[in-house]
Amino acid sequence: MDLKQIHELIKIINKSNIGEISIEDKDGKVTIKQKEEQVVTVAAPQPQVYTTAAAPAPAPVAAAPAASSAPAAPAAKTDNLITIKSPMIGTFYRRSSPDKPVLAEVGTEIAPGKVVCIIEAMKLFNEIEAEVKGTIVKVLVDDASPVEYDQPLFLVEPA
Repeated sequence: MDLKQIHELIKIINKSNIGEISIEDKDGKVTIKQKEEQVVTVAAPQPQVYTTAAAPAPAPVAAAPAASSAPAAPAAKTDNLITIKSPMIGTFYRRSSPDKPVLAEVGTEIAPGKVVCIIEAMKLFNEIEAEVKGTIVKVLVDDASPVEYDQPLFLVEPA
């Protein structure tokens, strides 16, 4: 097997979900493995990240100047809210399956360990659990919508 064929194999492996391939011919044996980091990076982020936000804005840097020039009353209203953010890139689902009830909606009481949504990433359905006690006051993402890492999903009023 020549170097050009090996490069072509590497390109094919990188574009596929194949973890490892071994090819043997009269000249020798070649084994190509995907880096395990790629799989771990996608599947590992299970813990939730919570932060207190002044406003649910996708670009916090842009929200900072607007908050300083805006009246203080609207900012004070959301100061105590906690934002539940997406721990991964994937598809956001409010139900565990189409025939099941919604996991969390406005007014739902949540506690640490309670599943609030599902995020599908690479055919894996990850249950996202709350890490705080409180009440959902706003759902920020539509069902079956793609979400980015660290994207706000819910606003919670802590109990």
